[in-house]
Amino acid sequence: MKPHALETVYFDFENDFVDTFRCIPMIVRYKLDTCLIKLKLPEWVKLTVEEKRELATRPCFTETEIARYRRFLIQLVAERCGKTVSELPPVDASWDALEEVPDEVQHKAAEFNFVPLTIRQWIQFDVLQRFALVKLSRSGHEGKNFPRALNEFGIQTGRNYTSIRS
Repeated sequence: MKPHALETVYFDFENDFVDTFRCIPMIVRYKLDTCLIKLKLPEWVKLTVEEKRELATRPCFTETEIARYRRFLIQLVAERCGKTVSELPPVDASWDALEEVPDEVQHKAAEFNFVPLTIRQWIQFDVLQRFALVKLSRSGHEGKNFPRALNEFGIQTGRNYTSIRS
């Protein structure tokens, strides 16, 4: 997977938990996938708000930054939880593919009465937006944030208007 340097961004659809960090925001989920570590919610809740903010803002782009992020996270979980982190297998980074909108995103969009996304729309999203849509479309995620994310990213429901707002 090719990591991307990202600004620390919290989406509007995350507003109900970002202040307290009770859930893992997308920016941290992206960095976890980049460094191939699975951080479970019971581990996340044992971290301080400052540590969670550090995980959101700490760089995780270059090989050196990814290695440092990984070491920091491993040490943090060991100290706070008394356990070893879980490793992730190589990640299917379908959010990096720009030649087609992933099927899982299209299926989830249809489930919420959105018309299919076009390649043009998909390409116009930044990597964190594409990452969020892929993650929110996969099983195991509560569905309410997927349509909220599409709306936030400028995609409307219905058959008449589905373009990105300029």
